[in-house]
Amino acid sequence: MNFNLSSIPKRAEKPRQSGITMVMDKGLSLQEARNLCEVGSEYIDLLKLGFGTGLITPNLKEKIKIYQKAGLNPYFGGTMFEAFIARNKFEDYRKFVAECGIEFAEVSDGVLPIEHNQKCKYIEILSKELTVVSEVGTKLKGKEISDDDWVSWMESELQAGAYKVIAEARESGNIGIYHEDGSANLSLIENIREHVSDDKIIWEAPLKNQQVWFIKLLGANVNLGNISNNEIIALEALRNGLRGDTLLNFLD
Repeated sequence: MNFNLSSIPKRAEKPRQSGITMVMDKGLSLQEARNLCEVGSEYIDLLKLGFGTGLITPNLKEKIKIYQKAGLNPYFGGTMFEAFIARNKFEDYRKFVAECGIEFAEVSDGVLPIEHNQKCKYIEILSKELTVVSEVGTKLKGKEISDDDWVSWMESELQAGAYKVIAEARESGNIGIYHEDGSANLSLIENIREHVSDDKIIWEAPLKNQQVWFIKLLGANVNLGNISNNEIIALEALRNGLRGDTLLNFLD
């Protein structure tokens, strides 16, 4: 804080278990990565190299080192994991992650059908050498997942060794835990929260209204993901009641 203003919510300090912000890098240059770290390193916990961009990003290892030096935890998006699995290249995936010096991994089945017990085996194997975040939910419009499956899959993936589970929304914010208009699926979210601890869930919230909704529901230290690289300070302002949408929420 540049001024000690009263009634500012106490934010968890890094390394955080709650209040995590996961940011998407969808193809930043090295200089843009440095600029991102200059502005947001204090506020960013996880840095996802989105989709399968890790396979085509120039100067990949140099970019990873930039993020790690700034105290961020970079990792490859779940779609890249699925691309390896679709080609029966799980061991190659492990080798590639190790060669890149990355310490986190995302396991997902948002597009590629993976039998759930097999997904949990992937999590179990990877969790012995990496910190695993697993993503639950589908990226495919029209594919329905019951509330009971959402809950049971999150629980089993945590038991398999996942550090956190990500509640799917895509970068568009209109699928998974949200309706097509971007509004929250309240009954699903309440059902999940009845069975899974809040600090174990990263809620994907790419849109401002979704970020506001979760902050009002769960407070400044809610875990939020799929945040745009140019919205870091704006999100932190929301978390601290320094934006009109949450100004009145944290006053005495």
